[in-house]
Amino acid sequence: MSNESNETKTWTGSCHCGAVTFELDATDELMSKPMACNCSMCGRSGAWMAFVPEESFRVLSGRDELRDYQFGKRHIHHVFCPTCGLKPYSWGENPDGGGTTFAVNLRCVDGIDLQKLEPSWYDGAAL
Repeated sequence: MSNESNETKTWTGSCHCGAVTFELDATDELMSKPMACNCSMCGRSGAWMAFVPEESFRVLSGRDELRDYQFGKRHIHHVFCPTCGLKPYSWGENPDGGGTTFAVNLRCVDGIDLQKLEPSWYDGAAL
């Protein structure tokens, strides 16, 4: 992403059909360095995620429409739109304490150029 800034700004996003909309507060730097994971969920869905605390994430519409899928230790809520099937974000309690963390799928955020991102790779399949 060009002209990266450490200044926090508000980003918007949605599922494919637009039933679920959200916004988050994050820096360009955070949004340009997502985490890519090879676990069975992320590997199949192709999600590249940016992590933000609960106070930096807001669902604007469609929260009651979302379906929740949990697997394994059932610590993460993988929510998806029942109409278009996309998973715009997931959430769970921060394992280090400090409340809820949201993992936002950058493929669902407006204005993100995936070809300019520098993902870090996490070996979730090894867990």
